[in-house]
Amino acid sequence: MRRPSREGRFAERTLVGVDDAGEEERIAIWIDRRPGALWVVGRSVNANLRPSDEPRPEDTVFEGYELDDALARANDALEDDVRVLEEEGREVDARPFTRKEVLPALERWFFGR
Repeated sequence: MRRPSREGRFAERTLVGVDDAGEEERIAIWIDRRPGALWVVGRSVNANLRPSDEPRPEDTVFEGYELDDALARANDALEDDVRVLEEEGREVDARPFTRKEVLPALERWFFGR
């Protein structure tokens, strides 16, 4: 049974590719806000096959206190995966992470609305 763990998740992108065996592969990249005003960027492959949505330590791409730094690292990871998928001949439609997307979620989280 999967246990959802999305609290603190402010933005997420999921890309679909194919692994070396020809099986579908799901790549998730996300931005979380954690206690202590810490922004975390995560990336996982096939997390949908795990027993829990809880991120693993090796899923962490970035930890820091500046939203702009988190956005830059999330977009770097996204761009890398999109480039690889496109080189494999897959069409990918993944919009970049933006402040405009994250700030309303931050305000809801901070002000409890």
